[in-house]
Amino acid sequence: MRNIQNPVLTGFNPDPVLFRVKDKYYIVVSTFEWLPGIRVYSSDNLVNWTYETSVLQPGNNINLQGNPTGCSIWGPFASYHNGKYYIVYTNVNATKVPYKDADNYIVTADDIHGPWSEPVYINSSGFDPSIFFDDDGQAYFLNEIWDYRLSTHNKSAGIVAQKIDADTLELQGKPRVIFKGTAARKTEAPQIYKHDGYYYLLCAEGGTEAGHQETVARSRNVWGPYEVDPQNPMLTSANDPILPLQCAGHASITETPNHEWYMAHLCTRPLKGDDPVLGRETAIQKVVWTDDGWLRLASGGNHPSLEAPAPAGVDSTPIQSHSFSDSLTGDHLNTEYWNTLRQFPNKAWLQPSKSGLTLAGGQSPQSAFDQHLIATRQVDFYCRAAVQMQYKPESYLQMAGMTLYLDLDNYVLLMVTLDENDKPCVILHRSIAGEFEQVAKIPVSGDGTYNFSIQINESQAEFIVNDGVKQTSLGAMDVSFLSGGYTGNFIGLDVIDMYKRNSTQATFTDFTYDVTR
Repeated sequence: MRNIQNPVLTGFNPDPVLFRVKDKYYIVVSTFEWLPGIRVYSSDNLVNWTYETSVLQPGNNINLQGNPTGCSIWGPFASYHNGKYYIVYTNVNATKVPYKDADNYIVTADDIHGPWSEPVYINSSGFDPSIFFDDDGQAYFLNEIWDYRLSTHNKSAGIVAQKIDADTLELQGKPRVIFKGTAARKTEAPQIYKHDGYYYLLCAEGGTEAGHQETVARSRNVWGPYEVDPQNPMLTSANDPILPLQCAGHASITETPNHEWYMAHLCTRPLKGDDPVLGRETAIQKVVWTDDGWLRLASGGNHPSLEAPAPAGVDSTPIQSHSFSDSLTGDHLNTEYWNTLRQFPNKAWLQPSKSGLTLAGGQSPQSAFDQHLIATRQVDFYCRAAVQMQYKPESYLQMAGMTLYLDLDNYVLLMVTLDENDKPCVILHRSIAGEFEQVAKIPVSGDGTYNFSIQINESQAEFIVNDGVKQTSLGAMDVSFLSGGYTGNFIGLDVIDMYKRNSTQATFTDFTYDVTR
């Protein structure tokens, strides 16, 4: 029998919801500002996971332009009921206290690959929604409730539930607070599971960083009152900063066909103690029900483990290599690997062809509206990314190349542009918490063909360019600032035109992402 190796989904794959349909397991995760929205992974054995699809596609009328850093698509919940898939999620437009603008939606489909329905708006009273289908056919809509009147900075005021029609998706009656949370506060991500006559309410508490935990409470009635597990928290890393998996919480559970139980949860793997460059990841633990009806880690205690026993009869070896190559010469963008920022690509700025992928210039990396960037998750601590680019800028306001990108305030640009004498050059720019710096600038050949590569070794990255005449390193830097917040580091291809949008174009080919250790 094999073990599950954690994290099962490395890199930016947060807020996992694990569920099973027949013999297939699925995990859905948050995608925040990145599109397509709500990634879905699948597995036959809980050991090996592959990308399956994304739910929010161009046909779903999704536009996240203008949403601030750390907003947009939060906390999806997925379930399968009466032959239909239901996915519930939040689109967050603003989080500046005291208010929070968070709209909750439901999409449905008969097949996990879609087509998915147009998003149906439900409410805006809080985030991290879920839907629970009871045995009697009644459905309930749950979400964290936000109370701007609270004096605390975080204004989560517990969990509310409300009846909902499973067919029309219309709310019924009034919402009721069913759980006010524990002293850990920041109660969110509610999910209800029914087991042996009890309604079990799972909630994330303590915030999504070092104090994160999973709280379990139960009741004989869906409306409560809910009794908190006497050994709460059920899962946490909060009291042990040297654990390899930190920030454990935001969990979900499912049962195997052999009646074993497993829990997926969020985690991080910080470098140097507090730099989770890969972002928030997904791990899986085996769990058991005690004789007195509480949920516990099968390994004992409440700390997450790097390994968990696989389900009975599973003999698959974990596959961990994430290396891939993309010639970028197909007729469409491969969304297993590539994402765009806050907007779906359109033919005005992204043109796939047999000769390469052509991107037209968009706004700068500090814009929340119209960046023309495609990017892939960094999912390994040691990796090398490389690409070939054809490009001839006509202004210093135009640039194209590679980027390491966390958010609007934290990024690195390795790009071709023009210097003060209108000669081609490669620049290395970075922004750390909004503080901009030009790190290096070198002259290059004007032939227009460039090979870029970035070698990342944990928190260090080296930036290299070959202009067809010579290969030059622009140096190495500490990139641990590309961590924190809600997402992880992305490796991107970007074209910027601050003179006239879409008036400059670069063509990219032969992208590779290689695991180097």
